[in-house]
Amino acid sequence: MDAFFAAIEERDNPRWHGMPIVVGSDPREGRGRGVVSTANYPARKYGIRSALPIRTAWRLAREAAARGEPETLFLPVNGRRYGEISERIMGIIGKHAETVEQASVDESYFDLSHLKSWRSAEAVCRAVKRDILLGEGLTCSIGLGANKLIAKIASDFRKPDGFTVVRPRAAMRFLAPLDVRRMPGIGPKAELVLKQEGLATIGDLQRLTEADLWRMFGEWGLELYEQVRGRGAEALSVEWTPRSVGEQETFDVDTLDSRFVGERLAVMCSSVIARMRREGFIAYRRVVLTVRFSDFRTVTRSHMLPTAARAVNTLKTEALRLLLPFFDRRENVRRLPLRLVGIRVEELREKPQRS
Repeated sequence: MDAFFAAIEERDNPRWHGMPIVVGSDPREGRGRGVVSTANYPARKYGIRSALPIRTAWRLAREAAARGEPETLFLPVNGRRYGEISERIMGIIGKHAETVEQASVDESYFDLSHLKSWRSAEAVCRAVKRDILLGEGLTCSIGLGANKLIAKIASDFRKPDGFTVVRPRAAMRFLAPLDVRRMPGIGPKAELVLKQEGLATIGDLQRLTEADLWRMFGEWGLELYEQVRGRGAEALSVEWTPRSVGEQETFDVDTLDSRFVGERLAVMCSSVIARMRREGFIAYRRVVLTVRFSDFRTVTRSHMLPTAARAVNTLKTEALRLLLPFFDRRENVRRLPLRLVGIRVEELREKPQRS
């Protein structure tokens, strides 16, 4: 889906049509502490994008306004509303494809390999785009390829409202001019390694041997060798369930007040357990704590319980046990204040179905 959260807000509020829209944390006039969830395309022209600190987004919006550009509208996240619309969109896709893998609230893969021709597959993709537009008033971008890798990259190629077809013979040629960061799995660290070697595009990677990529990345290099050639055989997973349930909070002021942080963490634990149960799970096995310091360094610590737990008090106890070392030299030698704390549960257990 194209700028999904922001697109929903614009559709539901026609008076906002064409305005730059940012969905995310409260910017608090430049003092906000969270991040951008979604920015629509007019806002992206200002340099605002997903995961950008909300105070940076506010600054960019104010700079744009000072240049005479339209004012940016900042809106809170309405997760329940977005989830309802996501379910309807996945239902539309399911009418056209036998196998659908929901990858996230605004993204899915669907399998058209049962069709007899690429032309037929193209027609189905266009029908999906049409039905989502007619049914929900929202645009999406689709990539059609011989595997999930190519389809994913192609879906991002001509956003918004794009449709890109990459047939097998054209896969290497399609990938070659793209920046190495367009390849899933290549993040900032891998990009730095590659660019130090003078490798900026996927085409540059295509010229490397398996031995070259093994030297750089070990076993993953062999997988990358296949991927840059457009080859992949990952099957679709038809069962999509949350892998975890969690929440996090960015504090208004960086703090080392253990009582305050502990109280906020306890509130998050209660909320996580409530969400876990609403989503059809009854127990969890792993507890994961995330802490971000004032210098933006982020640390994750986890604990696997000996048996699955259900109670919120168990989660609070385990969360506090993971948290306390961040207030002394065990995890915080420099005594840096905390900027963010998050808690999540993993290894979830579903409620047994009655026969």
